[in-house]
Amino acid sequence: MNFLDQLKTLDPRDPGRWPTPIRAFFVGLIFLVCAGFAWYMLVWTQDRPRLLTAEADEQSLRQQFETKQQRAANLDAYKAQLAEMQRSFGALLRQLPGRTEVPNLLVDISQTGLAAGLQEKLFQPGPEVDKGFYAELPIKIRLVGSYHEFGKFVSGIAALPRIVTLHDIQITPVTAHGAGFDNLSMDVTAKTYRYIEDNGADGKRGPKKIGGAT
Repeated sequence: MNFLDQLKTLDPRDPGRWPTPIRAFFVGLIFLVCAGFAWYMLVWTQDRPRLLTAEADEQSLRQQFETKQQRAANLDAYKAQLAEMQRSFGALLRQLPGRTEVPNLLVDISQTGLAAGLQEKLFQPGPEVDKGFYAELPIKIRLVGSYHEFGKFVSGIAALPRIVTLHDIQITPVTAHGAGFDNLSMDVTAKTYRYIEDNGADGKRGPKKIGGAT
C-alpha cells in the first residue's frame, strides 16, 4: 500500500492509531508551519522595514557615487571652464574704471559728443548707485545736432575703452514746428560703471584680484 492509499484509510478522529511514519510526517509538517509563521511574525515583519530602508540608502549612495564619479571624470574640463570664466571676468573688470579714472572718463564722454560736431546743452552726472561689487554712474546729457552727428556720437561711445551704455534716448526737433534733420535735440542717460574696491585693514582701498585681474 502506497502513501496516498494509507492517507485515505486514516481516521481523522483517531490520530493515535495512525501509523508512526504518517504521524511523524504530520508532526513535522505542523512544526514547519508553526516555525514559518513564527519567523514571519518575529523576524520578517520586524526586519522588513529595515531592509527597505537599507535598500533606499543603497540607491541614494549609488546615485551620489555616480554623480561624484561623473564630476571627477569632468574635473579637468570644469577647471578649464573656470579658468576661462575668470579670464573673461577679468577682461570685463578691466573695463570698469576705478575711482581715480572716473573724472577722465567723464571728460572722454563729453569730448566724444563735441568731436561728433554736437552742441552740448546739458552734462549732469548723477549720484552713484551701489550694485554690489560695482557702482552705476548715470549722466544726463542733452545734445543738439543732426542724425548723422548723433550716429557718430553713439559710435564714439561704443569705441571707448571703458564700458558706457546709453539709455532713455529721446530725439525731438529743437523748435515746436520742427527745423529739419539738422537741428534736433537728443536727451539721453549715459551710464558707466565703477568697480567698488575692497577696504583694506589699514583703511585704504585696494583692488580685489579676480581671475588674475586687478
